[in-house]
Amino acid sequence: QVQLVESGGGLVQPGGSLRLSCAASGFNISSYLMKWHRQAPGKERELVADIKISGGPTIHAGSVKGRFAISRDNAKNTVFLQMNSLKVEDTAVYYCNAVDMVGRDAYWGQGTQVTVSS
Repeated sequence: QVQLVESGGGLVQPGGSLRLSCAASGFNISSYLMKWHRQAPGKERELVADIKISGGPTIHAGSVKGRFAISRDNAKNTVFLQMNSLKVEDTAVYYCNAVDMVGRDAYWGQGTQVTVSS
């Protein structure tokens, strides 16, 4: 069964850290561009970061630059999003997805909730 499963979300205080994981099964992420998106209540989905097949990371969301980092472990078939210095405005459901070599969205996870609140 092909799936992406996000984990690691939860409730954290402002200034705290979380590490999200996106574990793939049924396919090998080494052949896919991997992305993290987020969607806050009442807002459109936002691309946060992606990481190329070669491992090159790109942070797309300006508000998280310098605080978030994306990485991948192809041996574990998992992508990570390290989130530091979290802010209330980082509250959202975070999703990962896999994009194939011709740019098609191949797979999506179900999302993990991140809530930043004091």
